[in-house]
Amino acid sequence: MKAVFLDATTLGEDVDLSPVEQVAGGLVKYEATSPGQVVERIGGFDTVLVNKVVLAREHIEQCPDLKTIAVVATGLNNIDLNAAKDHGIRVLNVKNYGRSTVAQHTMALMLALATRLLDYDRDVRAGRWAQSDMFCLMNHPILELEGRTLGILGYGDLGQGVAERAKAFGMKILLGARPGQATGEVDGYPRIPLNELLPQVDVLSLHCLLTDETRNLIGAPELQVMRSDALLINTSRGGLVDEAALANALRKGVIGGAGFDVLTEEPPVNGNPLLADDIPNLIVTPHSAWASREARQRIVEITARNLASVL
Repeated sequence: MKAVFLDATTLGEDVDLSPVEQVAGGLVKYEATSPGQVVERIGGFDTVLVNKVVLAREHIEQCPDLKTIAVVATGLNNIDLNAAKDHGIRVLNVKNYGRSTVAQHTMALMLALATRLLDYDRDVRAGRWAQSDMFCLMNHPILELEGRTLGILGYGDLGQGVAERAKAFGMKILLGARPGQATGEVDGYPRIPLNELLPQVDVLSLHCLLTDETRNLIGAPELQVMRSDALLINTSRGGLVDEAALANALRKGVIGGAGFDVLTEEPPVNGNPLLADDIPNLIVTPHSAWASREARQRIVEITARNLASVL
């Protein structure tokens, strides 16, 4: 096996790549690869590892030695799967590596919004507590999660991890049916149509992939039917929510708050409606929910097992 990793830096400098190196019999590593460097760097290799580098049909067709593409992530939207199939190339990805860390991040966003953690921290640093005429500040409403209803849209490995943790907080769990998905009961939780779910939830957490069916799944009409103090959490994919509609909804108090770890463009070099500084009770983190060292090392180990299965 002759293997090359086109964007090794995306896994961080503190992970051990030796499990992959041992299986592959070595590994050529590049920190990052631009679109114009792809063909040159994968030429002569039968196995290519990528995280976010795009492998288009033009790249695949110019590299006849290529036999395996190992994506060190779950999403496959950066690979031309039809071209890979046409040329008999295996495409492997990594599943179920980030349940703990993504669920932890989801709950952190939920808790920070519910307790108005950042708002109170800013108030203290601005001297407002010191100026208070009593022992505390209560100028931001706090939402108690126990007894509240959490709606989960996307009940795979990550959604299940969030449900477990939310249940420990005493929350009630409802599942939403994505377009074309059957309703019914799953793990004892009701799965109901999205239009029925939205008015009932105090928190909506998204954990589904971005497809043509799920793009802008939550837009202005959906936000309008949610409760005025409801929270929206997205640690899944940018594009599931109409970001301009959400920014307007938060400004107008249509919903109570939002926590996002993903945006439609990453990094947001062209700006984003959710990065405006006048949006209340909004937290945006830089697609870091997956990035604990434990999860990143797990990616390496699963990738090594994937490659071993090929051999």
